[in-house]
Amino acid sequence: MSTLIAYASKYGFTKTCAEHLARTLGDQVELCDLSSSQPDLKKYDKVIIGGSVYAGKIRKPVTRFCLENLKDLTEKRLGLFICGMAKEEDAKKQLEASFPRELLSVAAAKESLGGECNYDKMNFLEKFIMKKITGSSQSQRHMAEDNITRLASQMK
Repeated sequence: MSTLIAYASKYGFTKTCAEHLARTLGDQVELCDLSSSQPDLKKYDKVIIGGSVYAGKIRKPVTRFCLENLKDLTEKRLGLFICGMAKEEDAKKQLEASFPRELLSVAAAKESLGGECNYDKMNFLEKFIMKKITGSSQSQRHMAEDNITRLASQMK
């Protein structure tokens, strides 16, 4: 069975999580950056979709991909994930707001894989907003290893 991990990343943390997830799955896995290409879903039995969340919104390429392929995606074994700085209940709410209800209702797995706040990669406005949200001027990174493992396990 082949698996697709389709994602969109702004600064690279989501790509890192997708690559880690692919290694954890260990079977035939292909990665697709939705910001630069569109996969042929017919080639895959399982599809995992994820993206980074900023200001409560998932990356536009993820939203577009989900809406354009809604019917085909509901017929696959489906996993969904987000990456962002929100934790626990806030992360759950962001995940629920990031994907169409039709996909959320059929997804075998839904997880938040952690987030990164790297001030070196941000413009002035992004830095200002993130400092207000996080209460810190220090870059932060948290990859939720347990959630990656759980997502992989639920997709097998």
